[in-house]
Amino acid sequence: MISPYFLLIPIMLPLLSAFPLLFAGFKEEDDRKRNLCLECIVILTSILVWFLIFTVRRDPIQIYSFTSGFSISFRMDGLSSLFAGMVSLMWPLVMLYAFEYMEHSEGKNRFFIFYVITYGVTLGLAFSSNMTTLYTFIEMLSLVTIPLVAHYGNHDSTYAGRKYAAYTIGGTGLAFFAVVITTAYGDGGNFIFGGSLNTSHITPILETAFLFGFFGFGIKAAVFPLHAWLPTASVAPTPVTALLHAVAVVNSGVFAVTRLVYFTYGTDFLRGTLSQTIALLTAVFTLVFAAVMALKERHFKRRLAYSTVSNLSYMLFGIMLITPHGMTAGIMHMVFHGIIKMSLFLCAGAFIHVTGNEYIYQVNGVGKKMPLTFLLYTLGGLSLAGVPLFCGFVSKWKLVTAGIEAGSPEGFPGVFALIISAFLCAMYTLSVSVRAFFSTKEADRYLDRTDVKDPGKRMLIPIVFFGILNIALGICSGPLAAFTEKIAAGLL
Repeated sequence: MISPYFLLIPIMLPLLSAFPLLFAGFKEEDDRKRNLCLECIVILTSILVWFLIFTVRRDPIQIYSFTSGFSISFRMDGLSSLFAGMVSLMWPLVMLYAFEYMEHSEGKNRFFIFYVITYGVTLGLAFSSNMTTLYTFIEMLSLVTIPLVAHYGNHDSTYAGRKYAAYTIGGTGLAFFAVVITTAYGDGGNFIFGGSLNTSHITPILETAFLFGFFGFGIKAAVFPLHAWLPTASVAPTPVTALLHAVAVVNSGVFAVTRLVYFTYGTDFLRGTLSQTIALLTAVFTLVFAAVMALKERHFKRRLAYSTVSNLSYMLFGIMLITPHGMTAGIMHMVFHGIIKMSLFLCAGAFIHVTGNEYIYQVNGVGKKMPLTFLLYTLGGLSLAGVPLFCGFVSKWKLVTAGIEAGSPEGFPGVFALIISAFLCAMYTLSVSVRAFFSTKEADRYLDRTDVKDPGKRMLIPIVFFGILNIALGICSGPLAAFTEKIAAGLL
């Protein structure tokens, strides 16, 4: 086993490589050299992540101490390896997709530099071993993604960037109270399965701090009423929204809440408290509310954004059940939803890129011109709705059974909410497929358009990959399920 100091390499490689590239003199139209350099950096980083997952020692390393208890330190454990492995699998493929999608966009050098930096920051968050480090990288993640959200520079993009900054930076400040309390009254806020907090005193303050942490980190997970930034951010380029809505930003909120519940406070302290009830009922309300909003939404990417809001609260529901089965189901859905939503967003982005249209009613008939894209979109929609043989069914079934087994007063309404939300999900995703493949000739917008077809290879390869992964993990989810069960049992 190798030293945990090697964890610094995949964190720093994208950060340190990006800035020299910014001054390397690449012209905006000099795509090939820039893209080759960037893809090599991202692939090398992903290889290093997977190498470390299997070889690095599970000891924490401290890099810098601000004052007693507040320090920057890193460690690889089961949860961090799951999150980092998911991120490192997706990033190179979405980068490949972005090369074609951004081909005719202005400001490509700036876009790709921040895109690569975001990778390093996300890995720093994944490898954090205490609350101070987690908070530092979650705030850094907000800062480096603001230019990506506001990339186009028009009125809508600028507004989305300001709103995103106000919510994610200002809102996450709520979580600072939880960081201070857990660091001061625990083992420096270190992540220890079962909890590191000294819970023998000041219970009201500890419970209040937990709610600050839940809603503060929950902003990243778009929990109601702090969700509004996410649909607005859909004006960003699709490679950004795919990562915002499927991997980096939103899952960082779920990841942080998981750390707060299971690795800082501990289940014994939180189970049965008013704090648990408030957090659990908030998640239940959010998952139904957002599903209704998705059904009403007519903009393609904003509909998927509301779907993300709903599914993030699926994860929070499982986590806040505070049971091993709930945690297993929550983090499994984090992985499976990332795969499904990546597929859906990339398909939506391909439609927007090829046709120049963005609204649901403009999808009519396009499936006959873009058959592979919308076939894979349909498979993703079936999975997200919880149809068997797809990975979405596996995690949603586990969430339902975890809610029933929990036996709490909030668990059964949560199960009912999950079923309603799944039904609404089928309506808002598959209605797009019906429009794409079964429109009448009178409603078909693309009958005479010869320029509309499936996108090029660089965009199609990631779409096909995530479509295949969606099916493969639906049929063979056993190894991942076993891995997440070990995480939930504190064995990794």
